[in-house]
Amino acid sequence: MAVITKSIRFETMGDTDVIDITADVKEAVSGAEISSGTVTVFVPGSTAGVTTIEYEGGAVRDYQEALDRIAPRDIHYHHDARWGDGNGYSHVRAALQGASLTVPFSSGRLLLGTWQQIIVVDFDNSPRSREIVLQIMGE
Repeated sequence: MAVITKSIRFETMGDTDVIDITADVKEAVSGAEISSGTVTVFVPGSTAGVTTIEYEGGAVRDYQEALDRIAPRDIHYHHDARWGDGNGYSHVRAALQGASLTVPFSSGRLLLGTWQQIIVVDFDNSPRSREIVLQIMGE
């Protein structure tokens, strides 16, 4: 079994910015010289998360609006009271979404559904530089 670690870097706009990283993950897996296995996609930090969605404008907006209902920006957060940075909602949203995702691949091809893309969501209240860690395992 081989394990290869790679990373993807990009800038975000914050405020529940949704970034499709499917092509970047595909490229990393195809260049890893591992035929079959899994790739774990992980975002370090406590104000962003990783998941899958059908990456089209309506579904993305629906997801953003659902998060606004689940963890609204304009309510009291104890984190904000302690640190004063106004991003308590982003920590809650990131914890609910999760920081990692595992995707199987075979013959160097991600086994995603037809309408399924890998996204990173930056929940923070300001633009950020993000790094995504990819750990590719298999044979």
